[in-house]
Amino acid sequence: MKLWLVRHAQPLIAPAVCYGASDVAADTQATLQTAQALALTLPAGVALVSSPLQRCERLVHCLRGLRPDLAYKTDARLAEMNFGCWEGQRWDAIPQADYDAWVADFGAHRFGGQESVSEFMQRVAAVWDETQRQRLDAVWITHAGVIRAASLLAQGVRQVTQAAQWPSDAPTFGGWRELQV
Repeated sequence: MKLWLVRHAQPLIAPAVCYGASDVAADTQATLQTAQALALTLPAGVALVSSPLQRCERLVHCLRGLRPDLAYKTDARLAEMNFGCWEGQRWDAIPQADYDAWVADFGAHRFGGQESVSEFMQRVAAVWDETQRQRLDAVWITHAGVIRAASLLAQGVRQVTQAAQWPSDAPTFGGWRELQV
């Protein structure tokens, strides 16, 4: 089974701002370019599953305009991690003490008060497990954090307790990663 993990196009938000679960739009032209590239890449009938955030949903709609054979569903579990009170704030404006608290208890601490890495991993793992059981090629239209979590799941890692375990790499905006699972 093949799983394409697709990251939305460049969001329309200032650089260096924490936007995680915020529902911000993505650049229209970049979204269309990503949809065009995906339309040429994806096999017929592959299942699409999308984050409900508009930067992902818009990409799905553009892609389906080019490839109406691709059915899709929305799954809220593919939304980006929720950074709570830090959503919409510049990363460099977040107090160092808050970063320190997160790193000290990386898996369980709710950075921003909303969601921990462990909770985030559990919801992504639930979609991962469903996708595995279906044994069909699939495409997730999603976010960098979800792609990082899925990359860990592909390696058999279901729990992250230390910041050093969290992957630093993810596809660029509008890019994707293909996994054989």
